[in-house]
Amino acid sequence: MPEPGIPELTIHTARSMCDINPEDWNRLAASNTPFLRHDFLLSLEESGCTTAATGWAPSHLMLYLNNELAGVVPAYLKTHSMGEYVFDWAWADAYQRYGMDYYPKLLMAVPFTPCQGPRLLFSEKLREWMTPERIQQSLHSITETLGAHSWHLLFPEQRDQELLAAEEQLHRIGCQFHWYNHGYNTFDDFLARLTSRKRKSIRRERRQVADQGISFRHFSGEDIPEHVLAAFHVFYQATYLKRGQRPYLNKTFFHLLKERQAEQLHIIMAVKEGEMIAGALFLQGEDTLYGRYWGCLEEFDHLHFETCYYQGIELAIRLALARFDAGAQGEHKLVRGFEPVITHSWHGVMHPGFRDAIERFTTEEAEQVMAYAGDALRALPFRQTEQDR
Repeated sequence: MPEPGIPELTIHTARSMCDINPEDWNRLAASNTPFLRHDFLLSLEESGCTTAATGWAPSHLMLYLNNELAGVVPAYLKTHSMGEYVFDWAWADAYQRYGMDYYPKLLMAVPFTPCQGPRLLFSEKLREWMTPERIQQSLHSITETLGAHSWHLLFPEQRDQELLAAEEQLHRIGCQFHWYNHGYNTFDDFLARLTSRKRKSIRRERRQVADQGISFRHFSGEDIPEHVLAAFHVFYQATYLKRGQRPYLNKTFFHLLKERQAEQLHIIMAVKEGEMIAGALFLQGEDTLYGRYWGCLEEFDHLHFETCYYQGIELAIRLALARFDAGAQGEHKLVRGFEPVITHSWHGVMHPGFRDAIERFTTEEAEQVMAYAGDALRALPFRQTEQDR
């Protein structure tokens, strides 16, 4: 029994977004980030992309204070580590070598989406009451209840990190590259901030794409034709099949995305001799453009950079957005004006021996990541003096 005057916290799990009222979820999410909308996560489930059969068994957390829903968390019981972009394969291998099970694990994240944002979708009342110690106890308890061996929360924003910073939590960092709109009105405004050498290099790349007879068409929202969506799906599949991997997303998902979130959806197609040859899909948030998926059937010089980055930058400028998040990875983004950004994940490992070993690893890794991000910051192609014009 709770002490008098102390709120009682209970946690339930929902096996589908269908079991959570969309208005309740979106109210608690309180974000225009497209990936946190009830529709987005429901589309992943209804298309068959996030199911127990694919290793993504929905186990969304519902937190109640005194029997009143006060928080939700997108969560899945995972039986593998694919589609997460915070790589823990070595941890799983170590467990296996010692004859122990690493999976299932409780993953709190947006599937296939390495974009930072809210993860602990709490009411202000719950957030004020919650402490790092309470969140640790709650997450450990639900992890054990679900029969998982660890929990992992990926790409949280700063407010969530403040609640995750308990002593026993493992904190891991990474580095991505994002483009920032420093008041640009045109692509040339952006180029004007670069050193002369980098500016000429980008112009040369763009000119070489045009010289191959390639142009671009932009489709948005409900005006995206069926044949464009179908062609994009073919391109998207090719990206994975070329690497011998199965695509995470299927045609049904992209149709549901257009049906439910058309106002946030953009597709840019590369066209040659009247035929679409490549495409990139973007989702629009309140102040950020997210470059999510791309593909092509035939390779052309600099086509990837033009379709995914330069066209995305132009779109972000046209939409007056503050930031362009083009996804994970990318030293190749650095030389094109994308700035290093530190990403975060938090991990609750139950086994004390493995927890100590993983803590040593994350500490050493963090030093390397911070050094890498520092080097990247110093290597940005922005001009420093008038001589760089």
